[in-house]
Amino acid sequence: MAANKVYPDAAAALAGLLRDGMMIMSGGFGLCGVPDTLIRAIHESGVTGLTVVSNNAGTDGQGLGLLLESRQISKMVASYVGENKTFMNQYLAGELEVEFNPQGTLAERIRAGGAGIPAFFTRTGVGTKIAEGKEERAFADGRYIMETGLVADLAVVHAWRGDAEGNLVYRMTARNFNPPMATAARVTVAEVEELVPTGTLDPDHIITPGIFVKRLIALGRVEKPIEQRTTRARTAQEA
Repeated sequence: MAANKVYPDAAAALAGLLRDGMMIMSGGFGLCGVPDTLIRAIHESGVTGLTVVSNNAGTDGQGLGLLLESRQISKMVASYVGENKTFMNQYLAGELEVEFNPQGTLAERIRAGGAGIPAFFTRTGVGTKIAEGKEERAFADGRYIMETGLVADLAVVHAWRGDAEGNLVYRMTARNFNPPMATAARVTVAEVEELVPTGTLDPDHIITPGIFVKRLIALGRVEKPIEQRTTRARTAQEA
């Protein structure tokens, strides 16, 4: 029954899904669209040796930063290290394995995994360290390297609205990596800010169809931290 997709809390939604050494995709960009509640439940579970696929790893003490601080992550597949000193320090100290990807390549690897495409060729990274150890071919307009699709054991995503069927609607830039990740895992668990009755979502607004979502939780009020706040003094006219 569709109603069985809705769980009372994050721990219940992740029950039986977590194990040491698994690969997890985590949506979000910086602190925007990050499945914080599900990440905290992963943190509290104590699971270790994780490979995590994410554009970056949140910031210190926020998002995936929690899992880095507790050393539950052994490998990151990411495109950006900035804004997280824990991530940077562990990597530079050789304590964290990092597989760097150009951001577009990372997005396409996830999309390919969700579409059942095992590999694709791209010009991005040709002639750089990114290309080391990868198959290279010449096509009509130049050299290309082969990148493989990514499929995770579990994807955790954040959406603005959802229904009991698992249909998801995202809000503005909080969409980011969430939709492709929802398609590229064996099991996808979603957290939604607002759970609405089935049939009330405009079909044209649904980005992730419920067929991709196995479990979800409703959050209600959500605290949304700001990654960087830049302010200036008021002028005399504004005062």
